Amino acid sequence: MKNVLTDFEQWLSQGNAVALATVVNTQGSTPREMGTVMAVNELGLVSGSLSGGCVEAAVIEESLSVISDGQPRLLTYGVADELGLEVGLTCGGTIQIFVERWELTPIWPFLRQMVSSEQPFVLCTLVEGHPLGAKLLIGDGEQTFGSLENELLSEQVALEAKLLLEQGKSALRCYSLNGHNKTEVKIFLHCFACPPHLMIFGAVDFARSLCQLAKLLGYRVTICDARPALATRQRFPEADRIVVDSPSQYLQNTPVDSNTAIAVLTHEPKFDVPLLVQAVRTPAVYIGAMGSRQTTASRLEKLKEAGLNNAEIARICAPIGLDIGAVTPAETAVSIMAEVIATKSGRAGGRLSSTQQPIHPKRVEQPEEAVLVCQ
Repeated sequence: MKNVLTDFEQWLSQGNAVALATVVNTQGSTPREMGTVMAVNELGLVSGSLSGGCVEAAVIEESLSVISDGQPRLLTYGVADELGLEVGLTCGGTIQIFVERWELTPIWPFLRQMVSSEQPFVLCTLVEGHPLGAKLLIGDGEQTFGSLENELLSEQVALEAKLLLEQGKSALRCYSLNGHNKTEVKIFLHCFACPPHLMIFGAVDFARSLCQLAKLLGYRVTICDARPALATRQRFPEADRIVVDSPSQYLQNTPVDSNTAIAVLTHEPKFDVPLLVQAVRTPAVYIGAMGSRQTTASRLEKLKEAGLNNAEIARICAPIGLDIGAVTPAETAVSIMAEVIATKSGRAGGRLSSTQQPIHPKRVEQPEEAVLVCQ
């Protein structure tokens, strides 16, 4: 989203009108998740991607129409539709895309600030009903900007947004407005949770490549090492934070959640053992430790001596990374991040050609109804 918004700003500064297309609902197997965005300017230039090529051409055409007439629209593409087949959506799923002309509205400065500073927020857009395209920005805490032009609806949506923000999920919701005339609206709650966090312990050469790749994948990266000569900004210019401290001491005093991955690259027992003992007691989604098979076996005995049980030891991926024959630091970084992704997704990390399970996780996001009593 950050790169798309940067292009959006540049295009507007050059006097070009812009449309934004957002995936607001998915069913079945689809190549991209809800909240994926693509911007199109009046010259036909594109920033971002919605489906890896399946529907882009059709959405670009619709975006240019939206720029021309200013009318937002909700599009549906699926294999059951003739149009879905024409644009090449053959993956078996259905996606809904909301296309709207974007301007520098009053909420824009707040949106840009939150995206730039990676603050968590939810952008709520009315995608079906009236007023079409209305927006409400819900920040972490009590911050709200914009309006859905219905006080009770805004209050209900704000409550829903806070729950989704805690879960880190986006959702399409249907609300019934009970008044003199019952009407229904659909609102897309686009959740921008804090990005995942990779904590790398050990400022070794492999850590540099791992830091670069993790940043490319959208992670916040912390480098921690007790050796000040190694843990420097010069060696790790891409890192979000560089810490000179005892690894286990730093981890003990640092919040870790289920969106955190831990990579232990020091393969030095005096650092590794107390650090891993501390790591398995956190809710980190991934814990990996570098080392040869001999180093790993020796470390395993020391961890048992330190009091870890089999279940705790099983949380540690060691030797770290998937078996892809990695040799160089860059290849090793690919191996490690592939294992992180596989672990988070609940996958084994084998070849797709050797399995029959879906390539993409099947997502079924049906709009849920909330009834409001409007005076």
